Amino acid sequence: MTRDAASYRDRRGHVHLVGGRVLRSVLEPGRDDYEFVRDSGLPRRLIERGWLIDAIEVEVEALPHAGRTPAYVLEHPRLAVRSYPYEWSFPALKAAALLQLDVHVEALAAGVTLSDASAYNVMFDGPRPVFIDFLSFRRYQEGEFWAGHRQFCEQYLNPLLLTAITGVPFQPWYRGAMEGIPPNHLARVLPHRAKWSWRVFTHVLMQSSLQKPSTADDAVAVSRIKLPLASMTRMLTSLRSWIASLEPSGSRPTVWADYANDNSYSGTETGLKRDFVARFASTLTPSLLLDIGCNTGEYSAVALAAGARAAVGWESDPGALDGAYARARAEKLALLPLWMDAVNPSPSQGWAGLERPSLTERLSADAVLALALIHHMAIARNVPLAAVLDWILDRAPHGIIEFVPKSDPMVKQLLKLREDIFDDYTEETFLQTISERAEIVDRLRLPTSGRLLVWYRRR
Repeated sequence: MTRDAASYRDRRGHVHLVGGRVLRSVLEPGRDDYEFVRDSGLPRRLIERGWLIDAIEVEVEALPHAGRTPAYVLEHPRLAVRSYPYEWSFPALKAAALLQLDVHVEALAAGVTLSDASAYNVMFDGPRPVFIDFLSFRRYQEGEFWAGHRQFCEQYLNPLLLTAITGVPFQPWYRGAMEGIPPNHLARVLPHRAKWSWRVFTHVLMQSSLQKPSTADDAVAVSRIKLPLASMTRMLTSLRSWIASLEPSGSRPTVWADYANDNSYSGTETGLKRDFVARFASTLTPSLLLDIGCNTGEYSAVALAAGARAAVGWESDPGALDGAYARARAEKLALLPLWMDAVNPSPSQGWAGLERPSLTERLSADAVLALALIHHMAIARNVPLAAVLDWILDRAPHGIIEFVPKSDPMVKQLLKLREDIFDDYTEETFLQTISERAEIVDRLRLPTSGRLLVWYRRR
């Protein structure tokens, strides 16, 4: 089967991966809506604005084993990284929500609506969100209610409100639920003061009360609600204004958000490290660089400036992750920072464990940066050093790995409240483990801290 595992629910068409190409079949049940939307000119306008992924109609024969013969086949460009909403930073989820609303408002003006409001219909090209599901568009019926309202709230609004109102990061909860945060769950954790908000009452508390109608008649009544086009447009624009104003609760920085300015490096060492990363990137010019523990994206930016074409960062600290996304947007970097705990990465989940592949399965990088990382995995999380290094070496054929000695203040801080049982955490073990699987191309010893950076090429 060429069909993507996540593309099984829609009876109107599917996404197929064929020899490196991304193709979308439009089946007979979806023909009329597809033709109406295409001929309205809406897709081309959205593509020109960068809101919708590009698509061209190609020969039907491009899908020889697609099952039913499609009415049309579209080809899309392949994005560097496939990510899911539970891996996005707060500002990235917010940007995706705003895009979804903007696309819907523009569609309504063309006599088109969206059949759903799934956050999985958005992907990122670097830090820029782009809508990807052509078959979500269909002809608008006058007076119809917004069918995707609850889904939008669960997959966009409620996760954002959780972090904006309570300060709790939404990513772990979202990853566990996968389809978002139900309104009745969010309502139970919101403080009473938040419930006095008319918007919270409308989009959370009322949604919660309607989640389980008391009678079948109530359910039928809800399904018959009519909403004039002007009212629906106002609802979308009002939601947009509200979401645009949301920010994470509290102003205190998280543990590693200010690490770039508060670490054990001297200014000279930072310059040496940046030069080493730049030389690595300019030599290899990787199509995709993986920066594990990217913090606020400083070294991803260095690598991109030196020749890397695109980068994805993994970071588990919410404040640092938000900072990396802000840097990517402000500096127009081809960088997508994602929420990921290196010791507990996003697993495969969904239908049959195949619908949403794990983050490590989805990502094929040419080069990896693992800077100021391994002591957090080996000491703070008790993963044997050799296992940490093997896992990093599996991520890409080329990379830079930094060893931080026990004499470093950052490691001393980790060991401050626990017994040092880490006999294997030595520079000798570090070098030996890498040498068993890779050639050491170059090294950099930082003169003050004693940290060692190793540039490897995997055998």
